[in-house]
Formats: sequence, C-alpha cells, structure tokens
Amino acid sequence: MIQWQKSTYSGGADGNECIELAHAEGALLLRESDDLDRMLQVTQAGLAGLLDQLRLR
Repeated sequence: MIQWQKSTYSGGADGNECIELAHAEGALLLRESDDLDRMLQVTQAGLAGLLDQLRLR
C-alpha cells in the first residue's frame, strides 16, 4: 500500500487543495488530492527541478 504525505502548504478547509508525495518501489509519485487516480512518477532530480522553478515564482 502506498502511503501518501500531504504538503505542509495544503490549503482549503477540507484539505483537498494540495499536492501529495509518496515513495513506492524506488519511485517518487506526485498527485493532487482532488484527483487521486492520476499520479505522476518523477525522479529525485526532476522533483528538485520542479520545486526550484516553483520557488522562483
């Protein structure tokens, strides 16, 4: 079973406006909490690049 961790920056009263991250079988997975069936598999370098770009905005 994949254990998802919600972002500490989650918004909304019901907590459904956030990004969740999980580690499964050597892969990092991302998903939005309002679309649980759609997941994005990323590398550590890819996730780091995404976070760097988001910080610049």
